[in-house]
Amino acid sequence: MKIKNKSIKYIILSTFIVAIFPIFLFGQFPGAVGTLGTTAIYKDSSIFVGWANGCVIERGFQDIADASLGYASLGAAIDGTGQTGLNGVVSFGDGGTSMLTFQFPIINQVGFDFAVFENAFNDSFLELAFVEVSSDGTNYFRFPATSNMQTDTQIGPFDNVGDATKINNLAGKYRAEYGTPFDLEELIDADGLDVNQITHIKIIDVVGSINPLYASYDLNNNPINDPYPTPFASCGFDLDAVGIIHQTNVNALAEIIEEEDFLIFPNPVHSNIHILDEKNNFSEIQVFNSSGILILTSAEKIMSIENMAAGIYFAQIKSKDGNTSYKKINKQ
Repeated sequence: MKIKNKSIKYIILSTFIVAIFPIFLFGQFPGAVGTLGTTAIYKDSSIFVGWANGCVIERGFQDIADASLGYASLGAAIDGTGQTGLNGVVSFGDGGTSMLTFQFPIINQVGFDFAVFENAFNDSFLELAFVEVSSDGTNYFRFPATSNMQTDTQIGPFDNVGDATKINNLAGKYRAEYGTPFDLEELIDADGLDVNQITHIKIIDVVGSINPLYASYDLNNNPINDPYPTPFASCGFDLDAVGIIHQTNVNALAEIIEEEDFLIFPNPVHSNIHILDEKNNFSEIQVFNSSGILILTSAEKIMSIENMAAGIYFAQIKSKDGNTSYKKINKQ
């Protein structure tokens, strides 16, 4: 009986160790580049089908607690566009932001849909940023970010103590040349966001101070601890690039057979689009330019395009029953 009890205890203990071992080995989230289970994506991966082609920067201070030092100044907005490694980087400063645009809208497909690249020189000096997306350029929705880094002691400007296994949904999780990926499926229930029509991505520097006066907080209201202060021209998050994994293709839209539920007239058109809706099923029209950028949205059956440049556009017409039709518009 005694031996039997020991056997039972051994089985229970072994089961417990097996259950918790992955937690000690891998941490809560995927680890650094090269570790088992990492989600880091190398810059030359064939998974990328495009890159951001527009960038607007709003700089933050070199030290949010000392405005006299001025703003971050390394790089220019154009350095946040194109493939990583081809340009330099652009530094945000404390709390600085960038707004990225793309040739074609990003869409939600199986797996990750885009990735953000920072220029960290190793796996443990990590400068982080929030990531938000928009399908209209006005309303932005943030990926739920988590930081389980300790918050008792401030990470200093030269401390290498970052740990990818404690970070989730924050850009800058991985070192230079490796993108931090994001999955639009996580935001699929966000009211006001079309995850199959992402036209803008906003990246916001995390102010790494644990001082409540300046701190940035994760979804659990924990201050996010990363190197601070970094009172240099290159301070804050350093954007290298945003790579696209899944996107629409306006050329593909042009190939879709047009349905006759709706007609657009006149076409070619000079000023006003009229939508003929014999079944009274019209809900909304969206007009895209030849680069796939959303230009206009309307719930009216008559819409002015007088101020649009001459050229070919594509209309996506949504019906009340959830169907979608595609039309080509010739603006003269």
